[in-house]
Amino acid sequence: MSSPEPPRLSSFVSDVLKLVGGTAFAQALAVSASPILTRLYDPEAFGVAALFTAIIGVIGGVACLRYHMAIMLPKRDKEAANLLGLSLFLAAFMSILLIPIIWVCQEPMLRLLNAPDLAPFIWLASPAVFLSGAFLALNYWNSRTKRYSRLSIARINASICSTGTQIGAGIAGYPTGGSIIGAGIIGSAVSTVVLGGQIWRDDNKIFRDGIRFDGMRDGLGRYRKFPLIDTISTLLNAVSWQIPVFLLSAFFSASVVGLYALCTRVLQLPMSFIGSSISQVFFQRAAEAKAEGTLPSLVENVFKVLVVLGLFPMLMLTLMGQNLFVIIFGIAWSEAGVYAQILGLWTFLWFISSPLSTIYIVLEKQEFGLKYNLANIVTRFISIGIGGWLGDPRISIFLFAISGLFVYSYLLQAILRFSGVSITRAMRIVFSNIKIFIPTGVIIVTLKELSIDPLIQVIVSAMLTAIYYIFIIKTDPLIRTILIGPITCGSRPFMR
Repeated sequence: MSSPEPPRLSSFVSDVLKLVGGTAFAQALAVSASPILTRLYDPEAFGVAALFTAIIGVIGGVACLRYHMAIMLPKRDKEAANLLGLSLFLAAFMSILLIPIIWVCQEPMLRLLNAPDLAPFIWLASPAVFLSGAFLALNYWNSRTKRYSRLSIARINASICSTGTQIGAGIAGYPTGGSIIGAGIIGSAVSTVVLGGQIWRDDNKIFRDGIRFDGMRDGLGRYRKFPLIDTISTLLNAVSWQIPVFLLSAFFSASVVGLYALCTRVLQLPMSFIGSSISQVFFQRAAEAKAEGTLPSLVENVFKVLVVLGLFPMLMLTLMGQNLFVIIFGIAWSEAGVYAQILGLWTFLWFISSPLSTIYIVLEKQEFGLKYNLANIVTRFISIGIGGWLGDPRISIFLFAISGLFVYSYLLQAILRFSGVSITRAMRIVFSNIKIFIPTGVIIVTLKELSIDPLIQVIVSAMLTAIYYIFIIKTDPLIRTILIGPITCGSRPFMR
């Protein structure tokens, strides 16, 4: 009989499960709908929507000037409530400020991006930025109060509305980028309203009694590092993340952007499914663990979970990406599968480092984040730019992946060093999981060399992946709890 894990880790897993439940449904719905959407919409429509999302991704992340991150830090709820109020005010102010900027800059920006088809929809950026900022602020308040089930409800509602609208518009004869953009905004509005309504229902007394102009002004000064340093760092990170979309559009076409967008959507599934949930709970637990002196143990355990969950599927996708995309999404998306193969290992490093990257916020090392994000944006710009200059999107994506491997490796070792985790121990965890994959890799490579039917290759790959997860569920109690929920070992509860 396995002994229960420590209470702190058990509580961590319990909160992750609350988030994963809603995320699992939302992602399952999105994944199930993807083969339908890729047959209703062409790569160009996905590309136009990806450009809009990229613009919102850059601006929306700094709409609150990063004060939403500070909501987790105060000991008193009154101070945190004032930071929430300040964040919502800043999100509204930034969205209004964006209106004249769009009016003036729309034409040269779209010409630079080679994206005239985006012109009819660019005005939607203002409400989209507000929704993005407001949801971030509410999300961090929700994490502070540990009401993770509320976020699951919001995500489920958003997924149903967004996916349903996309399918409905496509069937009705409007398979355009604008339909995808509109559906995304509807989903964002629903998730923000649902989460905000639940928070107001449960916590309105705190807000009515606590939020004051003086309190917001005090928070503005007390946490000024966030807008002065972390906003720039976050902006650089957001720009670096969206550089492939912007440059692929500028150098090539919206169709290439659409292929890349579907590729990254699939690659990000592990992060969307469980990585983001781990990240959110980890940030709150890391703030507590820092004060209690248990940060190294927490970081090492979360690192192990991320490696075990993420390495196997990313290696499998690296081998099988093109066949998988053709069979699931259709022949028009074959090139997206090639992009996925190129980006597989890069995605794995991103998957394990991204949830842990809040460490430098917890330790108030924003200066490191600024330096890292500056290096990230420069290397990505150069990588994609070289491929654009050579006129080959595959070269752009290959160089992007290589530079990302170096940059995320640097970030990961810095995170472990800051946290007091041995690099040697971390590498042992990675290599032990690579050894588990080797027999599977040999089987897949053999099938490919023998030119076995691609459908059979995909079926075998799916079966081997299922066997792997069954194996780790059977042998690792912590992974078992995360993937299938609380269970009992004999008469004693596994989770406490």
